[in-house]
Amino acid sequence: MSPGWLTVTVVYCAPGVEDWSEVRLPQGSAVSDAIAAAKLAARIPDFETSIDAGIWGRRCPLDHPLANGDRVEIYRPLQIDPKEGRRVRAALRRKTRF
Repeated sequence: MSPGWLTVTVVYCAPGVEDWSEVRLPQGSAVSDAIAAAKLAARIPDFETSIDAGIWGRRCPLDHPLANGDRVEIYRPLQIDPKEGRRVRAALRRKTRF
């Protein structure tokens, strides 16, 4: 790789969709640049443009600068609040025990 360029991986997963793209960007690029370069909206019909993203599992703003080798992950909104999900599962376990 020549100086001044970054190689970054962009990952998106949804039910029935697993997308992994490697993009090459100029030094100083941000997370939003990597997502745009991956052209997810063109390949994935239900891709939402208002997204949350992170690098290596840590949420960050879309204007966060990238480093060479970063893995940009795109996060989907939660379907259910985790606390509520635990309550529902616990109630089901209580019902089935007795």
